[in-house]
Amino acid sequence: MSPAPQFQSSASPAPVALITGANRGLGRQTAAELARRGLRLVLACRDAAAGEAAARALRSEGLHAIALPLELEDERAVQQLVQDIERRYQRLDVLINNAGAMLESGRGQHGQPPKLADVDGDCLQRSLDTHLLGAYALCRQVLPGMNRRGYGRIVNVSSGMGALTGMNAGFPAYRIAKAALNALTCAVATEAQAGVKVNSVCPGWVQTDLGGNQAPRTVEQGAQGIVWAATLPTDGPSAGFFRDAQLLNW
Repeated sequence: MSPAPQFQSSASPAPVALITGANRGLGRQTAAELARRGLRLVLACRDAAAGEAAARALRSEGLHAIALPLELEDERAVQQLVQDIERRYQRLDVLINNAGAMLESGRGQHGQPPKLADVDGDCLQRSLDTHLLGAYALCRQVLPGMNRRGYGRIVNVSSGMGALTGMNAGFPAYRIAKAALNALTCAVATEAQAGVKVNSVCPGWVQTDLGGNQAPRTVEQGAQGIVWAATLPTDGPSAGFFRDAQLLNW
């Protein structure tokens, strides 16, 4: 994986990146790495206090970061957030849809991974709300501005568990939601103009609250592919599914 470019220039303002679920884990690590590359970061979090703590830690390094509260299930709140960012900065260059959760954890029988019989429609709906519908609302809001300005990077943080070619039993709500997020990537990419890249990224099994301590990858390793997709050059790929900058099958 080639190093992500630095965005340091006195000729024009630094790019602005919006990351959801940025107060911990992969979101927080990605925010830190992008900020250290010269981007201005907006951390969107449900937990406003945790988001502000993460932003304050970045500011203590002399980096540009602010935190804004966001309920992804509230489409009007999503619209207001994007409007506020574009009013503040006159641009929004990077969107990383990172917020996520595995809501069926612990629902399996006899210690087995949860199956369809263990997961009701409410759990599936909440999984779709978390992984798909919030990302859908954000893409709807940011894409017109990116197309108009001729530059944008949209990164949907997905999972290999959502790949149709590798669909296995267990955790059906999470798998279905991530597969739907991949479908969103393809749909948004068809409406992206030249200069706007839209991709899904699988960070792998990472040591986060979701991945657990047994995961083989650190948050630093998991964030690398997200940072790569968020800082693609003009000739970079779009409408793809990647892990560690390597193309995956949908």
